[in-house]
Amino acid sequence: MVRKRRISKVVRIGNVPIGGGNPIVVQSMVKCPTTDVKEVLNQLNLAKSVGAKVMRVAVPDKDAAIALGEIVKNSPLPLVADIHFDYRLALMAIDAGIHALRINPGNILDSPQGNISRYEKLESVVKAAKSRNIPIRIGVNSGSLHPKYLEKYGYPTYEALVESAIDEVRILENMGFEDIKISVKSSNVEDMISAYMLLAEKVPYALHLGVTEAGSGLSGYVKSSIGIGTLLYHGIGDTIRVSLTSSVEEEIRVGYEILKALGYEKRGVELISCPTCGRIEVNLFDLVEKVKKEVEGVEENITVAIMGCVVNGPGEARKADIAVVGGKGKGIIYRKGKMIKVAPENQLIDAFKEVLNQVIDEKRNMELGGVESELSSSV
Repeated sequence: MVRKRRISKVVRIGNVPIGGGNPIVVQSMVKCPTTDVKEVLNQLNLAKSVGAKVMRVAVPDKDAAIALGEIVKNSPLPLVADIHFDYRLALMAIDAGIHALRINPGNILDSPQGNISRYEKLESVVKAAKSRNIPIRIGVNSGSLHPKYLEKYGYPTYEALVESAIDEVRILENMGFEDIKISVKSSNVEDMISAYMLLAEKVPYALHLGVTEAGSGLSGYVKSSIGIGTLLYHGIGDTIRVSLTSSVEEEIRVGYEILKALGYEKRGVELISCPTCGRIEVNLFDLVEKVKKEVEGVEENITVAIMGCVVNGPGEARKADIAVVGGKGKGIIYRKGKMIKVAPENQLIDAFKEVLNQVIDEKRNMELGGVESELSSSV
């Protein structure tokens, strides 16, 4: 299915374009104090290793803002500074070389810091960001919605989230700033979906998707997949963050699984495995875990099917690059539906690894051939 995507204005976070039909960007947020520079850089490197394109860091105080200098200088990824209330922290982050800001202009206007007027505070941030081509993400969140919207709507409804976001956008637009990205996150999946769908009709800007405070484990996976996945299915969304009570790497992996399930991402291995039933004649649970371990880190676009019996096995084998079909005490390896190897169950993983390496080599040679062809045609 060719899905029609909403085409938004493009923003650039460092060298990463977001919006305008560019590939959907998976990002996450550092999960330790920003002052712990060593651990921040460790998490940034781990994030890059599993595919993150952008990362966010919290800047709650002056010490965190000071730490940004060393972090930005050594970061393998473009960084967004997450700042609330204090305009001086935003200016410090910009001076440190940050690639983007996450602020809510209304919070800056309402904050009491400094002796200058409320508009001068925000204007100084906007002027500095504009001079260095630093985009701003407006981040409206159901858990921190301004009291005036709560008073009007009674609770953080999706209409309240959208009205708040648009009011924030108008503040920046009135200052001549349109390098904007927006999020309207809620911990309620239905409100989150409704908010983004309404917002997408009202503004031309790139949208950052997420279910805020989604939780951990199964609950977090399900909420994020339904919320983010529903919007992406309808062509809405330019960058995503899966907000889990878990590691940075887990957030990013789940993000890519959502993209792969919808056909937006071809990076890595897609695993298909049967749920098992009374026909099973092989230890499929063990087999799947062993295969997952073997394909971890493979970046080539490869589909692997692992089936426990001969009923659905041959059918899935026809669609997969590699299929492992279990039988009584043995298994069959298929490539593109063609049976190429039969192995005892205790040798099945070795047989799979052999075929996997062949497929990886072929994929890489095809990609290399394509690059060489492009180079020769441009000479």
